Amino acid sequence: MSAHAQKLGNVLIPVDDLDKAVTFYSEVLGLKVKFRDGDRFAALDAGGVTIALAAPEEQVAGAATAPSYKVGDVAEAVRDLTAAGAEVVVPAEAGPHEIRAVLRDPSGNLFVLYSAL
Repeated sequence: MSAHAQKLGNVLIPVDDLDKAVTFYSEVLGLKVKFRDGDRFAALDAGGVTIALAAPEEQVAGAATAPSYKVGDVAEAVRDLTAAGAEVVVPAEAGPHEIRAVLRDPSGNLFVLYSAL
């Protein structure tokens, strides 16, 4: 079964204005900016966990905060997880930085799976 998560890659947080969100999370909350992709996405270090701020075009899980898990093969993990009761919300697709899919666990909670392109 390849659905085993290799790690919690990030917690995806939808934001309306990336500049304001980066200022809040970095200058007010004190998180260090690790990476920024223009007005689309920013990754901040929260002590070993990445907080991923996603502007509207990167909100793959919609307006919900969702954990993102790194897996070896997204398509195979999706097959394994749906067989175990998960529901696909967004099928596996290539994003700007990774292959990703959005699912709901059996309780209805959103989560993202991703792997390198």
